[in-house]
Amino acid sequence: MKSELYKQLTILSPYYKENYLPSVSIDCVVFGFHNACLKVLLIKLKESETWGLPGGYLKKKEDLNVGANRILQERTGATNIYLNQFKTFGDKNRSEAHFKDFPDDLWHKQRYISIAHYALIDFETVTPVMDQFSDACEWKDIDMLPELMMDHQHIFDEALIQLRRDLNYKPVGLNLLPEKFTMPELQKLYEIILNKKLNRGNFYRKMTRYNILDKLNETRKGGAHKAPDLYKFDIENYNAALKTGLQESW
Repeated sequence: MKSELYKQLTILSPYYKENYLPSVSIDCVVFGFHNACLKVLLIKLKESETWGLPGGYLKKKEDLNVGANRILQERTGATNIYLNQFKTFGDKNRSEAHFKDFPDDLWHKQRYISIAHYALIDFETVTPVMDQFSDACEWKDIDMLPELMMDHQHIFDEALIQLRRDLNYKPVGLNLLPEKFTMPELQKLYEIILNKKLNRGNFYRKMTRYNILDKLNETRKGGAHKAPDLYKFDIENYNAALKTGLQESW
């Protein structure tokens, strides 16, 4: 007896062949920051024990960046997403084995070259969405990942490496932190991404030298210690730094 997922995919296969570009897929590593933890958004397909990255296919009349943003909006509801294309994955059997029990002409079983992106999203603005093929769509701590399907662990590992590299010349935080934050919160974000401790004084001097922060006449209330100052990003200078780089190293 064929499973419900088998029936769904088989019925929809002709639709995908008519409307989507063959052999090209998009996979997205979606990072969020919450409770001092770096998270990644994962999905679990029906009838599968493994999890995967949010992804999909490129429509025949759709630009690549438009397709990637569409896929993420469908999964998260978010529209203002920092999205960075970082690598292409094309091993010949990267997806076929996952659908080994399905018919050979199934759209999903064909060979796909995946154009991978990483995305930085404000955790608080996202409501993960399950589609008709999924049982779950959830945030997972990057240090406690479940088993991932196909080559998605490799894609995730490469995305994290690229994000760490990008910290050397691009600002990070606008899409991960709330509008107002403290310097220790920003430092914690960098430390988690880099997986190492940073000197507090050096971090403060670097961040202020970048000229991408506005210090507010507000403090974070509560706690036993002196209330820390609040900051927000200078959007114009931040976006300029994304284009020109920071020429720094952590």
